[in-house]
Amino acid sequence: MSEQTHFGYRQVPESEKVKLVGQVFDSVANRYDVMNDAMSFGIHRLWKRIALEHTGLRRGMKALDLASGTGDLALKMAGLVGDKGQVILSDINAHMLGEGRAKLDNAGVIQNVGYCLANAQYLPFPNNHFDCVTIGFGLRNVTDKAMALAEMARIIKPGGRVVVLEFSKPISPIISKAYDLYSFTALPALGKLLAKDADSYRYLAESIRMHPDQEALRNMMLDQGFDQVDVHNLTLGVVAIHIGYKY
Repeated sequence: MSEQTHFGYRQVPESEKVKLVGQVFDSVANRYDVMNDAMSFGIHRLWKRIALEHTGLRRGMKALDLASGTGDLALKMAGLVGDKGQVILSDINAHMLGEGRAKLDNAGVIQNVGYCLANAQYLPFPNNHFDCVTIGFGLRNVTDKAMALAEMARIIKPGGRVVVLEFSKPISPIISKAYDLYSFTALPALGKLLAKDADSYRYLAESIRMHPDQEALRNMMLDQGFDQVDVHNLTLGVVAIHIGYKY
């Protein structure tokens, strides 16, 4: 019998979650950037910029962007590593990965990037391979987060780091209540208006609530092979950056 996991607030067999999450992102892929700007009032661009500052990437380095989606992080990372470096965009969803490739192609970023359709739980890369791995707003959609984190720890070099940018738990009860009201009323309404899909954005709101909070995720990362994990709250804890180091 298949183990159960959560898909938003629903309990589903683990074997079905990948398919259900895939359906969500198939539905929203071609409007994903528009929806991100609308949902966050454009603040997601600042969050990503701050996450990039924690990558430690320099020219000639190798990086992997997991759950790369439409490639916002990877596009900037390609500039950081330069022509002698390499950035791999990876996503489990072919439609999302196609959107990311189109964005980088249109920006003329071709020579130092590659693409990989892969499940974050089973990464097809050797041990100690990358200087940095990033995952932006994707970890909460992974079926087995601990397994994915262990894979990230495996593939970074000693001295490397993993940067997890994800929605988290607001540090103020007042902010938390306002955030809940916004998430469960405005997000589905925006999804219906801009992407013709309220249900997918209701799932996204639910998936945020089911994701581990700052301290729980930090402990999970330490349990999966990281030697040190630093946590930085953004926008009063609505979003957090976890940086995992391997020595």
